[in-house]
Amino acid sequence: MSRNVLGVYNLTEASFSQGARLTLVDGPLELGWRHSGLTSDFIAEAMALPFFGSRALHTNIRHNIGYLSNELIENAVKFRQPGKIVIEACVVDATFLMRVRNKINAETSGKFQEILINMLSVDPGELLIRQIEANAVSDSGGSGLGLLTLLADYDARMSWEFETSNDDRVRLTTTASLALPLTSNG
Repeated sequence: MSRNVLGVYNLTEASFSQGARLTLVDGPLELGWRHSGLTSDFIAEAMALPFFGSRALHTNIRHNIGYLSNELIENAVKFRQPGKIVIEACVVDATFLMRVRNKINAETSGKFQEILINMLSVDPGELLIRQIEANAVSDSGGSGLGLLTLLADYDARMSWEFETSNDDRVRLTTTASLALPLTSNG
């Protein structure tokens, strides 16, 4: 088994012992986009509860957690091989942490690692602007903006761990951290 980590390496060691763990499993209805939205809304609401004392702060934190959660879960659903998706989330020291594990095929893994290497080698804000411009003149329908927005606009810290085995399946573990504002401007 080989292991490759891209991004913020120490995030792979983050503890989720104080958080929530959800598992999405294939079933008769199959995992789809609606599961991403429902699951990310649930995570955002649950993780933002401690900040309910300030309506503006709670709304801001719920939005930030919801956006990050939705992006990670959507990617897991979109690019996964059949099987479960394991999601862990917690808030520790004013930081939201989330980990998503799923299986992808070797071809998808290779392409994704190339994208990440390119993405992590330049300023995310600059790359986000270039991607927005490229999407404006392209008919491809692909966006590629979610992870870039998290890195550039939300200052998310992220890691991607690829673990390969002898078959065509690669276990992808995506971990993200997001500093939560402790005051509100509203």
